Amino acid sequence: MGLPRDLEPWLRLALLPELSDASLRRLLIAFGSPEAILGASHAAVSVTVNHRLASLICGGGAEGSLAPVAAWLDDPANHVITLADSSYPAALLHIPDPPPLLYAKGQPALLGQRGIAIVGSRSATPQGIATAESFSKALSDAGLTVVSGMALGIDSAAHRGGLRGASGSVAVVGTGLDIVYPARNRPLAHELAARGVLLSEFALGTPALAANFPRRNRLISGIALGCVVVEAAAQSGSLITARLAAEQGKEVFAVPGSIHSPLSKGCHRLIKQGAKLVESAEDILEEFRIAGAPAPPPGVPRLPPAAQALLDHIGFDPCDVDTLSTRSGLGSDVVLALLSELEIAGCVAALPGGRYQQVR
Repeated sequence: MGLPRDLEPWLRLALLPELSDASLRRLLIAFGSPEAILGASHAAVSVTVNHRLASLICGGGAEGSLAPVAAWLDDPANHVITLADSSYPAALLHIPDPPPLLYAKGQPALLGQRGIAIVGSRSATPQGIATAESFSKALSDAGLTVVSGMALGIDSAAHRGGLRGASGSVAVVGTGLDIVYPARNRPLAHELAARGVLLSEFALGTPALAANFPRRNRLISGIALGCVVVEAAAQSGSLITARLAAEQGKEVFAVPGSIHSPLSKGCHRLIKQGAKLVESAEDILEEFRIAGAPAPPPGVPRLPPAAQALLDHIGFDPCDVDTLSTRSGLGSDVVLALLSELEIAGCVAALPGGRYQQVR
């Protein structure tokens, strides 16, 4: 099919490895359009960029890199969105460094909807995953598209919940869109492409480079009304997204946890710094004055009396078998049998180190 005529000049510039996004934005300010940049004299372009880069631009830009993008665009699910397009996410125009080009796969109309970022630990607990998924489903049903980064743990749970709800989900990734990272999320990526949207500022073929993931976080926060952090260690990358959200003037929310859990440290720090403590999706919706969708009545599992009694002893902090034996007065073999029943019923989850935690 070939490239759309109005897109080719953008790609000739954006695919030059030597030309940074910041330099391209300065050239656009100076000349007004990619066509004008490519048609300008070497002397005029050299005012904004160095002489070598000016020579590459005046020589036609990255002409040899266009074919893979043209082939990728043959799939009707794939899109390249430029700063000049009406479909460019309006929210990103207000961040300090909007990408000149965005690659999208799936339903790009979701990029124009109100969004909420939900992020957190890759090494999430079962309780954290359940919280992220239930929050995301409720917020999606209330009309907010769920935005996250498709990492394992909380991000993946957020996408699953958003897709289960009415408004879908946006995954902002740190690779080219022809690469799925992490590979374990390939089924989730296919689901997002079918019913949500995958978004990247990185050219096709860009591998999973460590520096690109913190960089893409500004888009996760930038495209959303606010950012919710569910489980984050003291040095979690999710705190970068929260900081960027605050710098962008967005609301920051944090879900509290046990004072004994390392994965609560980051959330508690955010709360001390002024993030809003949230215990339910309704807390977030109230902040934005959005009405929530009617909630179905909760299903309460019918448990045998002995299993219910042990469940009452577990609580929501991780707990080992010996502690439960002491609390309940039951032998460890009986406790293990009852824990198996509770796991099957979906009431508790096994954690590393032989510990168990109640799942709300």
